[in-house]
Amino acid sequence: MTRYLLKRVRQSAITLVLVSIAVFAGVRALPGDPALALAGEERSPQALAAIRAEYGLNDNIAVQYGHFVGHALTGDLGSSARTGLPVTGAIADALPITLELAALSLLLAIVLGIGAGVVAAVRRGRPEEWLANILALLGLSIPTFWLGIVLVLAFAIALPVFAASGFVPFGTDPLDNLHRMVLPAIVLGSGFAAVVMRQTRAAMLDALSADYVRTARAKGLSSRAVIGGHALRNSLVTVVTVLGLQLGQLISGAVVTEQIFVLPGFGKLTIDSVFTRDYAVLQGVVLCTSTAYIVINLLVDVVYCVIDPRIRLGGAR
Repeated sequence: MTRYLLKRVRQSAITLVLVSIAVFAGVRALPGDPALALAGEERSPQALAAIRAEYGLNDNIAVQYGHFVGHALTGDLGSSARTGLPVTGAIADALPITLELAALSLLLAIVLGIGAGVVAAVRRGRPEEWLANILALLGLSIPTFWLGIVLVLAFAIALPVFAASGFVPFGTDPLDNLHRMVLPAIVLGSGFAAVVMRQTRAAMLDALSADYVRTARAKGLSSRAVIGGHALRNSLVTVVTVLGLQLGQLISGAVVTEQIFVLPGFGKLTIDSVFTRDYAVLQGVVLCTSTAYIVINLLVDVVYCVIDPRIRLGGAR
């Protein structure tokens, strides 16, 4: 197991280096002169020369990348051209909001998706399966922006049960925080729950038809023990894979949801940096998102070892 995990950590580190190169090169490939964007209204030749000297834009690309990596390793991602504040601080302010939204959406997807998937597999061919499939199809088909607008109209305006917009930190007022985060979590988690439901159902159908499940039933085990202790546990490898990939997508894909509900999270920070051509912030958010994907996939591999002993044995060999 240790050898397997060390191998995955090494692969993740190599991936992170390649991602940093891609992020650095991608931002530099954007049209326009970064010095002009940083200069703002003051675009005299002297001001542009000073900006290029200050940010090392006159150096060759390899030297610039070396400076970028060196500063990033110390937590310095530069300063925003729009606000003048450190990019690390802007990310630290916005990321917890998106992480909370992603966590609530993930909780919704796990409870509804896995539960509905198990029910659909166990009650195959019955009304419960048809209902679960219809709900999953709706979750996959309804656009996020449309669902968000409908929920705001229904539960924030027509029936003022939840807040339509804004954010209150959980530490300041937990109830008001949840009051404002329920609708965004439903919008972001509905499609996620549909994906989890379909994958859980497919994995459970394969598990329920396997020989070890028939053997467990022949030994006289209860349906709960067979379904929960054998079929579901062996189906979780597929489900965990989906959860890991979708969680990374939740963090990076909350742009539309945060715009609808006016949440000052990671998505809004990304959109603002694109529209204002704030290269330092854009570079920081893309690097942070990519790192989140890599770390989440590494954690998924760790969970694999816990769920499936065969992976631990394979790693040992």
